[in-house]
Amino acid sequence: MIQRLLLSPPIAFILFFGLFSLIYLAIRKRSAHGSDHPDKHLPYSGGQKLPPVEVRLSYSTYFRLGLLFGITHVAVLVLATFPIGIGNTALGLVYLIGLSISAVVLAHRKPD
Repeated sequence: MIQRLLLSPPIAFILFFGLFSLIYLAIRKRSAHGSDHPDKHLPYSGGQKLPPVEVRLSYSTYFRLGLLFGITHVAVLVLATFPIGIGNTALGLVYLIGLSISAVVLAHRKPD
């Protein structure tokens, strides 16, 4: 009975959360503390200095590229699940043409 209670997901979560919290606090207390780095609060950019503001992408460009990325991945998933056949090949080509048009529209840069 007690074993079944301890292995239930909510009780097991609470026990492991408490155990890992105690381990984390013990390790944190004994670890070496370094000085703060001056770039600590800058946005993360893969360890590189961010380019000047004029070069950074705006949110609209960022989301358009993200949408293009998502459409490309969905297109690959849809085309990978098409059954092989002559009629399906034609349907796949029509699908790719439609996706190509949407990719061109999304990738087209508006004049600023």
